[in-house]
Parts: sequence; structure tokens; C-alpha cells
Amino acid sequence: MRRRAPPLTRLLCALLRPWLRLRLQPAEPRTLVGEDDGRPTVYVLERYGLSDTLILDEAAAAAGLPAPYSAADTLPIRRRRSVIYLSRRPRWFGRPQHPTRSETLAHLFAHVAQTPGADVRLVPVSIFVGRAPDRQSGWFSVLFSENWVVVGRFRRLLALLLNGRDTIVQFAAPVSLRQLVDEAGGEASERSVRKLSRVLRVHFNRIRAAVIGPDLSHRRTVVNAVLNAEPVREAIAATASKEGLPAAKAHKRARDFAMEIAADYSHPVVRSMSFLLNGFWNKLYGGVKMHHFESLRASVPGHEVIYVPCHRSHIDYLLLSWLLYRNGLSVPHIAAGVNLNLPVLGALLRRGGAFFLRRTFRGNALYSTVFREYLGQLFARGVPLEYFIEGGRSRTGRLLAPRAGMLSMTLSSFLAQSRRPVLFQPVYIGYEKLMEGKEYAGELSGRPKQKESWLGLLRATKVLRQHYGQVAVSFGEPVYLAELLDEVAPQWRQSPVDPDDKPEWAGPAVDALAERILVNINRSADVNPVNLLALALLSTPNHAMAESDLVAQLDLAKRLLVELPYSDRVTVTALDPAAIIAYGEKMQWIERVAHPLGDVLRCGDEQAVLLSYFRNNVQHLFAAAAWVACCFLNNRRMARSTLVRLGRLVHPFIRSELFLAWDEQAFGERIEATLDFFARHDLLEVDEDGRIMSRGPGQSDTAYRLRGIAHSLLQAFERYYIALAALVKNGPHSLTAGELENLCYLTAQRLSLLHEVNAPEFFDKSLFRGFIQKLRERRVVWTDENGKLDFDGALEEVARDARVILSREIRHGILKLTQDMRARLGEGQPAGEPPVAAKPAAE
Repeated sequence: MRRRAPPLTRLLCALLRPWLRLRLQPAEPRTLVGEDDGRPTVYVLERYGLSDTLILDEAAAAAGLPAPYSAADTLPIRRRRSVIYLSRRPRWFGRPQHPTRSETLAHLFAHVAQTPGADVRLVPVSIFVGRAPDRQSGWFSVLFSENWVVVGRFRRLLALLLNGRDTIVQFAAPVSLRQLVDEAGGEASERSVRKLSRVLRVHFNRIRAAVIGPDLSHRRTVVNAVLNAEPVREAIAATASKEGLPAAKAHKRARDFAMEIAADYSHPVVRSMSFLLNGFWNKLYGGVKMHHFESLRASVPGHEVIYVPCHRSHIDYLLLSWLLYRNGLSVPHIAAGVNLNLPVLGALLRRGGAFFLRRTFRGNALYSTVFREYLGQLFARGVPLEYFIEGGRSRTGRLLAPRAGMLSMTLSSFLAQSRRPVLFQPVYIGYEKLMEGKEYAGELSGRPKQKESWLGLLRATKVLRQHYGQVAVSFGEPVYLAELLDEVAPQWRQSPVDPDDKPEWAGPAVDALAERILVNINRSADVNPVNLLALALLSTPNHAMAESDLVAQLDLAKRLLVELPYSDRVTVTALDPAAIIAYGEKMQWIERVAHPLGDVLRCGDEQAVLLSYFRNNVQHLFAAAAWVACCFLNNRRMARSTLVRLGRLVHPFIRSELFLAWDEQAFGERIEATLDFFARHDLLEVDEDGRIMSRGPGQSDTAYRLRGIAHSLLQAFERYYIALAALVKNGPHSLTAGELENLCYLTAQRLSLLHEVNAPEFFDKSLFRGFIQKLRERRVVWTDENGKLDFDGALEEVARDARVILSREIRHGILKLTQDMRARLGEGQPAGEPPVAAKPAAE
């Protein structure tokens, strides 16, 4: 039974209660602290304060934990409450006192050491007042939000009155004092008590850093530290010598670079931005869903955290920072392109934690050195970071090939001056409608990218009048840098720490790190209704399906995701097929056409182009199923072993493009499991020996379902065949990699015009570039002494295998186009631009 607090304390609690609204972390602290097992419970607070004690009493009651007074009579402590304070709060107008050893902790330590069988469980509790404002917050309350300053009683009272409704109480796992005494040899020495105090202070510092961010100095202090670093001083001297500049002028240039780069983080500005964004998200979105956040919260303390989200919209910056802040974690410093450093906006972003970098450092050694040192200073101070390793926003909905620059600099900083283990946190962000959707489609169709400007931002305000559905933010499995280096480069701990001496293993390690991050982003995908509608409707020539067929196709896709889960972090919409269709109509992605023989659901050409983005978000989840279904597009019967063998051959190219979680063997096993799934659901039949798989006639419902699944991957195989056909038709020693890439791009673009392919990424140059690179890595092709691509007869065999997947019409069309394009280019047709304008997306 909970022991009641003294009457005066109960009265103060009653007076304080209307001003408090507590958020407990975790939401059910008893699952972390455990049930009352008879041991006295003593709470540990970071600082002394009556208000903190009252808040603790309220929080313990709300969590069903022992009251802070329950164990006081059974323990040798002088206070009426069983609470340990690591430091005292200053008097009303006094200065902070220096932390001292807690007498209560010393008494408890001695009691356990001298009493056989006695034990006390210590429960550390962190309290933050004014951490997450909501729409009821006032602007004045921003001035009294939680920070690193040890404030007096009067300021704490104002903070409670203004921000008490935004109070976070975070419980930690209990610590057994008996275990600590036994580890100290059973003696209550002064040294043991001081050591325990230091450990508790470190714990509270870690939690405070995780919740409100590290204790940052003024921007000028960080800039001065950068300029005084040895590598920067050497770079300044080298620049002055090389360009014949006075030392002062070279130093000023370095300072200008540092001021251009550096963030100017401000707690009040961050809190004000959170206040503003509450209404912004409510206006634009129908909700923000968050998955697997608790696993992140448990990992953050004690780690240098680097958030690495996929990059799909400018909204990504604001959304992730807002979510972290609202849920009690520190806002990271974000690497932003210098194109966003606009007047006024750039200053605001800086105070929100943004630091700016140029698109390229090439040819500017001084800027590169300053930026690297600034990143190292953030690292040394334990500042959480966020950057996008794709380098820019994805225009296709797929993850882009990684750019290793920031990862490489992070690795160098870790080796040189990191004091804590580094954790990369992959983040999947899924939208149901994009603000930049039409802009992306236009860019892929040939329109130039619009440069960021205030005029462009003002023109874009019209998008704020639309509704964009829900957003999902899913935190993937973290990547621990030290563990990955142990796998990839076991010798890394013995490497010399020299930023100018890049070890041989660094390049492969960075590549492995980038791939692991992107794979883990994909492994945490959230499948929303728009993803499933896009997958189904875009598989038909006219982007229309009878309602009964659409219901069946949506049901099949959901069954695939549930019965053959891609990973334990993939989440799938709870809506049934009928509700998914209704939601698509509500979001105006699809329209219903009434008909006496049954309604038809369809999307227009413009919507189809935009929906391809959302199909591509989840394409990797259906890769194995799509491969199997593709094999039955032009074949009624196939041997099970052939399906697996050909799947393993194509696996490296699919994995490279879609960042699949499976290696070659796992992909083969996935194909086997998919064949069993299709057989269970009567989409394929198995002969008596279990060796031959067959599908129904081409006009049957089962064949129709398989075609719907196959289409999501079919265009990838068409792209592969375009490259292979171009190589084979032109022969070895004929094309460079660049010429092949351009020839493939033009062929695919013309093919899309002839066959009305409503998927702009079909002729995306980067996809062809990645495929050609993978061919070279696999030694299917190689470069001769003249820079031309060479290959042997094995490539022709690979090209012949395409007949398993592609129809004769498509294969002949590609062969004719590759031959005609080569002839046209040979006659002097400009290679850099297509001979026919690309079909633009409708506006």
C-alpha cells in the first residue's frame, strides 16, 4: 500500500496539480522498474528542489510505483522522504553550489554493507519542465523552458507556472545497491560512494543531453575552436602561400567559410518552431504515425547519434526534428544544402540546428578543411547529427545511390576525436501525397530543376491549401559503427589516427556502411493505402480495374506482406481492401466510374505518373514475388529449380537497384517460399513431384493476379535488356560506359513514348549507370585499354535468358530501337539530348 505524504506536502501537491500535466517515459514505467519485490525503493533526482519532489510524488502515483515516502522509516536516513539528491538547488537569489557527495547515499551504502541480506533499489528519475510545448503554450513560456542552466527557486517557480503542463518524467532501470556493495568488496568506503555518485551524474548528463541536446557554447566559440585547430591553421598557411595572400586575408577567408557553415542553435527558437509546427502539421496532414520509437529512445543515451533518413521532401527536415523534440529527444544538427541559406530563412534554420554545406568541395582545400574540422567539433561535443546520404531528394520514390562524402568525414571524426560510440539511425519517411509531386515528374520528363528562392517559396504557398493525408516515420534497426568496422575491417583499431592518412580499409568500410543504412531504411518501410493502390492500378494498361478485381489484387498484396514479412519492422495499413479503395477516392487519387456490370476504379494519366512514386516506395517488398510472377508472363510451365537459378543470376542487379535485405542464398530461399505461397493460394499449380510449377490460362483470374504482381518489376528487366541488347548489337570494343549509358537512356525514352509508359523513372540515367556499374563489378563486362567495354560469349547467354521474362514484341522493339539509335548517333545526332521531346507530366 502506498504511504501517504505529510499533510503539508499533500496541500502543496493539491496547489501544484492544476499546473501540471505529466508525460511519463516509458509510458508504463512499471515494465522498466519492475513490481514491488519487498526491497525498499529510493529515488535518485539530479538536483534538489521541492517542486521536483512534488512532481516525483505525482509521477510515482500515476505509474503505480512506491511513493517517495514509503521506505523512509525503514532506512537509516534523516529525511522523511526516501529520495537522494545529487546536488542542491541554489537559494532564492543564490548562486549554484558545487556538487558534493550525498550524505543519504553514504548512509544507505553503509547500511547495506553492514547488514547481511539487506538491499535497496535505486531508481534514477529525470524531470524536465517545459520540454515540449503544445497549442496551449504561450510565447512567454519559451523563455523558461528546460536547459542546462542550474536555475534558482524563483525561476523554477515561473517555469512551473508557465510550462508545468509540458513536464516529462523519465524513469530509468533500478540499480541494486547490494550488487554495488558486493562489487566494492563489501565495504562502504568514501571512494566507492563517490564513484557511485559520479556514475549517477554521468547517467543524468546523458539523459539531459539526449532530451534537450548537449550543452553548446556560443557559435563564435565553436568557430574559434575550428580556426585554432592545427589542420585549419595549416590549410590557411598553405592557401596564403599558394595564392600569395597576406596571412590575415587567408584567415578571414577561413572565418567566412566557418560562419557560412556553422549552426547557431537556440533552445528558445527550437521551442518556438515546435509551437508553430503543431498547427502546421494539423492543417496539412491527417496525422503523423511513428513506429519503433521506443527502441530508439533506449539506444540514444551514451551514444553519438546520427540520423540518416531517406530524403523525399523538404518537409523531411522539419518533420523529423519536430517529432524528436515532441517525444523528448534532442533536436539534431542538420546538414543542409547551401541553396537553402536564403535571407532570413537561413538564419532561422541555423537557430533550429541547420549547418550549411556546398554541393561540392572540389578545388577548395581550405573550405574542405574548415568543414571537416567543424564536423569534428560537433562530434567532440556530442551533438546529434542528421544528414541525407542520398545527396538529394528522390524524384522516383526509390532510394538513391549513396554519396559517401558525409559518411567518410564522419568516420574520420570518429577515428580522430570521438569520445562515445557512434550509432547511425536509419529512418523511413512515407507520405500519401507529396507537395513536390508535380515538380518531380516534370524534372524527370526533362524540365530543369527550379532554384530555391523566396519567390519560389511564395509561389509554393498554394500547396498549403491542400490536404496530404497521413505521414509515417519509422525508425529502422540502428547501425553501430564500431560493430560494422569489426566486421568489415577488423584491423581498424590499430590504424594510425591521421586525418590526412586515409587507411586502405576506409573506402570499403564507408561503402558497406552506406549500403547497410539504406538496406535498414527499406527494412522499416510503412505500407500505406496509396502504396497498395499504386501497385495494383499501375499494373494495368489503362490504369483501371473492376472493383472486384481491385479488391482481390489488394487482398493478395496484403496477404503477401503478412504471410511472408520482409522484416519485423515493416508495418502495413490496417485498412481492408474496401476501406483502402474508399480512402483512395477520398484522397482523390482514384475515381469511380459507375457501370451496370460493375463499377470501375481508375486514375488519370497525370495521377498515374504521380502514383508511380508511391509504388516505388515499396517495390522492394515485392521483389521476390514479382520475379516469380514475371517468369510466368510468357511461360505456362517452369521448373522450380530454373526459377531459383535464374533468380540468383538476376539477384545482384535487383539488390543493387532496390537495396534488398537478402543476399543471394536468402533470395533463393525467398523465391522458394513465394512459390509455396502462390501454390497455397491457387495462383500456381505443382505437379506430383513438386518440381514443375504451372499457371492457369492467360485469361484466367489467377493469371491476371500474377500479371498484377509482375508489373512492378517488369520495367527493371526491360531496362536491363536494353543495356544488354545495346552491348550485344554493337559488339565488344565499341562503346564506352558513358556512350552505353546515353544510348540506353535514349532508347528507353523513345520506348516510353511508343508504348506510353507512365513512369518517368523508366529512362532515369542513374538507374542505367548503376546497372552498368554492377555489370563491371561482376566482371560480366570490363574496360579495354581504349576505355571501351569488352565482354565474351557469356553476355549473349545472359541476353538470351531475357526471353524467359520479356515478350517477343518487347524484345524485338528494343533490338530495333538500339540498332536505330546507334545508327542515328553515328550520323552525327547530338548524344546529349534526345531526338524527340520527352512526354511531359500534366500540370
